Amino acid sequence: MAVNVINASMSPQDVLAEALADDMAAVNLLIRDRMASEHAPRIPQVTAHLVEAGGKRLRPMLTLAAARICGYRGPYHVHLAATVEFIHTATLLHDDVVDESTRRRGRPTANLLWDNKSSVLVGDYLFSRSFQLMVETGSLRVLDILANASATIAEGEVLQLTAAQDLTTTEAVYLQVVRGKTAALFSAACEVGGVIAGATDPVTRALFAYGDALGIAFQIADDLLDYGGSAAAIGKNTGDDFRERKVTLPVIMAVAAATPEEHAFWVRVIEKGQQADGDLEQALALMERHGAMRAARGEALAWAGRARVALAAVPDHALKEALGDLADYVVARIH
Repeated sequence: MAVNVINASMSPQDVLAEALADDMAAVNLLIRDRMASEHAPRIPQVTAHLVEAGGKRLRPMLTLAAARICGYRGPYHVHLAATVEFIHTATLLHDDVVDESTRRRGRPTANLLWDNKSSVLVGDYLFSRSFQLMVETGSLRVLDILANASATIAEGEVLQLTAAQDLTTTEAVYLQVVRGKTAALFSAACEVGGVIAGATDPVTRALFAYGDALGIAFQIADDLLDYGGSAAAIGKNTGDDFRERKVTLPVIMAVAAATPEEHAFWVRVIEKGQQADGDLEQALALMERHGAMRAARGEALAWAGRARVALAAVPDHALKEALGDLADYVVARIH
């Protein structure tokens, strides 16, 4: 029976969390069970540090919501939600090593507390666990979707390496990176929820399209928050992308409109990595001067709109409204 879960005083994410609380409790139990290791205690130590740090659990909630909207009554939506969270956690462990990050979800990163080797190897362990969970569903189609997503995520991360510190990176390449490293797991999380429920192809395609657009909107918003959000809001240090010389959408847009003098500034701080005190503030001023932040926010809103449109083919359900509101909410985080 569908329950009316919409509460105007709650964020869409909180609405989902409340409506899916029982399922998420089962997911968390399964995660704790499967991240255990009889022979290597470092594995649950590292994993627990990140998994239990109060992350949003947005991706597994998308799987659970999609399955419920499509009328699923079996047990395997919990396996798939845990799979999605394991894949996500593994990528975070690896990302923090690649980016040499020191802060994640408001806490010191695992690679800082332990070491890079532990983060990489525990990430590998979680990837392996995720594939075990996939297999337990008995669905080759689910395995195909999530295996493809895992490969696409890795491909997107490698593409980001080649695009990093390259001011010739275009919006098209940026979008390809985002589709790989972020949107691939959002879309797979939504799609497998429909697949395990036996939804029709038009519905599973719609869920994929929703997750793809939501993931892109989410990542553009995150990239903007890096230049305008609080450390508490983004769970890492403000300006990390600038210090790591990542060419994200606001930078691409500011560089496209730059004067020769401004372009020389971007070459110095991004391509050459010669950053000094005040350079982050200068970068923010240039973005403001050319409307780069506003334009990038417009792109995020456009993708949020596409996510809402994609839901039209999804069965009516109280959670469907929450998913639509979520698309707007991920962009509304930007002030």
